[in-house]
Amino acid sequence: MEWLNARCNDLNPDGSLQLMYGIDGRRDIPETELPHLDGYQSSKPVRIGNAAAKQLQLDMYGTLMDAVFHYNKYGSSISFGLWMNLCRLLDYVCNNWESPDEGIWEVRGGRRHFVYSKVMCWVALDRGIRLADQRGFPGNRGRWTHERDRTYIDVMERGWNEQIGAFVQHYDTTALDAANLIMPLVFFVSPTDPRMISTLNRTLEQLTMGSLVYRYRIGEAAPDGLEGDEGTFSMCTFWLVEALTKAGRLQEARLIFEKMLSYSNHLRLYAEEVSHTVEQLGNFPQAFTHFGLISAATNLDHALNTRQGNITMTRRTRTTTEP
Repeated sequence: MEWLNARCNDLNPDGSLQLMYGIDGRRDIPETELPHLDGYQSSKPVRIGNAAAKQLQLDMYGTLMDAVFHYNKYGSSISFGLWMNLCRLLDYVCNNWESPDEGIWEVRGGRRHFVYSKVMCWVALDRGIRLADQRGFPGNRGRWTHERDRTYIDVMERGWNEQIGAFVQHYDTTALDAANLIMPLVFFVSPTDPRMISTLNRTLEQLTMGSLVYRYRIGEAAPDGLEGDEGTFSMCTFWLVEALTKAGRLQEARLIFEKMLSYSNHLRLYAEEVSHTVEQLGNFPQAFTHFGLISAATNLDHALNTRQGNITMTRRTRTTTEP
């Protein structure tokens, strides 16, 4: 939180943040290719730095505000100084949530109206409003509420494809995106909402390989500006587990979760992806994946214990009422 606080003290003039920084807070992260290196199993090009630092990824504001909200709730109360910087950030979201961006997957094929980005803009405004109400902070609640509601309606009207029966990757495609599994996890929709259930089913049909989940299917409907194929995305598999858990489909969730556990290495760590041959690929170890693992495990464990407790209570009640 100290690191985030420092970044929020260094907002751009329009109230925005850079997409990523060095761990020491540096802004300049130039991307350079190293052609003399072959990469793991010839996975060229090998790069250092990250050109995505200059991209627009509006979803990050939802992630940041959700983190601040939970820190204030379970950690320590945030300062007034941080809150005033967050107000500038929330106003930036109000001004820009309707813009296309590169999205969570850092695509290099052009900006789109990604559904995930819109959802996370809703999260940013929603958590800002909740935080202001909980702490009695001053803020432009009227505008934040108005734009939050507009964002919600926009996603429901343009992000939902009736013909496909699912929330799609962006407003101009019929392709699915596993990032939309996050919707019930951030309380954007109920996990048992018919639209979410249908999206879950379409995801299982179109984006899975056994128990593993692709983030999207590369093709004309979902071009990402990158060459080659990719494996399944481990974080998305854990998102699927958690979405199934919240929908009450515990048998499916447990089966996928336990299968996924078998794909870790001997240290129980995961890379970014799992290949078609069940080999770990990409960034290793990837923090994103392990956040997904912890969250999925916690929610699945709680749901299974709750169900077992209900079964035990029912049995006890039957025992005491029978003659």
